[in-house]
Amino acid sequence: MCWSATVDLVAGTAIAAIGAACVLRTRRVRDLPLAALPLLLGAHQIIESVVWRADGGTGPATVAWAVIALPVLALWVPLGALCAAPPRARRGLAVPVAAGAATSAALAYSLATRPVTAQIRGHTLGYVLDLPRPELLVAGYLLAAVGSLLLSGDRVLVWLGVLVAGGAAVCAALWRLEFISTWCAFAAVCSVVLLGWSGRRPAGPTGSPARTAGE
Repeated sequence: MCWSATVDLVAGTAIAAIGAACVLRTRRVRDLPLAALPLLLGAHQIIESVVWRADGGTGPATVAWAVIALPVLALWVPLGALCAAPPRARRGLAVPVAAGAATSAALAYSLATRPVTAQIRGHTLGYVLDLPRPELLVAGYLLAAVGSLLLSGDRVLVWLGVLVAGGAAVCAALWRLEFISTWCAFAAVCSVVLLGWSGRRPAGPTGSPARTAGE
């Protein structure tokens, strides 16, 4: 994220608190993966505050940040959208889920076999990882993370997808070398939309998450 370790820490704590509220407001088990997304992204920003304080480098915090930002989110978001989607939308999510699985596997392999380095560049952090065919991986990543929201069949999630897609375009245009860091920070802020989404999702016929998990 931009500016400093303190900004990351404060923002991450706030986003994590919102994520905890999302989880508590959720009434269906199958909505939990998406409801917990702000909790994950808040923790992610807190980890980046540790990267700041270490002056970047290749330490455990850098690796943990990259693991969440790359393979975890590439698979978490489309699977969460699939779990929460109404039956009519699930077939359309097959492509984003497949793209997420393939992209996540490729990114996980790259992180396991190549070093990742964080570099402080003014008021931003850049992460350097020697990825094979990076354009293809970025396309698969965005198809998984953004495409799954746009095809989710839920109006709020579609708007969230539009916001995240717009943020990705702005970050790519303005902060090319720091794209992954600034985009993840923007996605974390946008994920507060999920607070309203989680509270408005209907419970099952009995109001019991356990009964609705298999819907």
